[in-house]
Amino acid sequence: MQENKPVLVVGLGNPGAEYARTRHNVGFMAVARLAGADAVWKNEKNAKTASVNMAGRRVIFVMPQTYMNLSGNAVLPLMTFYKIPLENLVVIHDDLDLPVGKMREKIGGGSAGHNGIKSIDAAVGNEYRRIRIGIGHPRDLGLPMSPADWVLGKFTDDQMTEILRAIDEIRLF
Repeated sequence: MQENKPVLVVGLGNPGAEYARTRHNVGFMAVARLAGADAVWKNEKNAKTASVNMAGRRVIFVMPQTYMNLSGNAVLPLMTFYKIPLENLVVIHDDLDLPVGKMREKIGGGSAGHNGIKSIDAAVGNEYRRIRIGIGHPRDLGLPMSPADWVLGKFTDDQMTEILRAIDEIRLF
């Protein structure tokens, strides 16, 4: 990470009240919580953004407003505008293949079928930091539900507790 440049922290999700608290919006939940209750959000470059000073560094939190499958259409213009190097990009998103609340990090790699990641990879490349937060998979719970329906479903209260615990463990730098 380049110390003299801002950090762009992108949470993936879908805009609109109907998607609030859904599994696919874990990224939005994470950036809202990490930015803090006092963060001032504004609309710019197809996204909601909040600039926060954390540990002496400028962190720009982002919620793309392009819908999940077009997330790269918000990330690229913001990276260009703020002159963010790829190593200062952090993307937080849901992961079907991890149990609820389990967190994994990596730099680079494939999309694992996640359309938001595919869009960002196509726009800026794939050598950025990814923080994946598990939302579980319906097959692991014995539920006869498609993954598409699952990700758009809402968390139970117990699941939300696990998600918030995972978000609170995130260390940006």
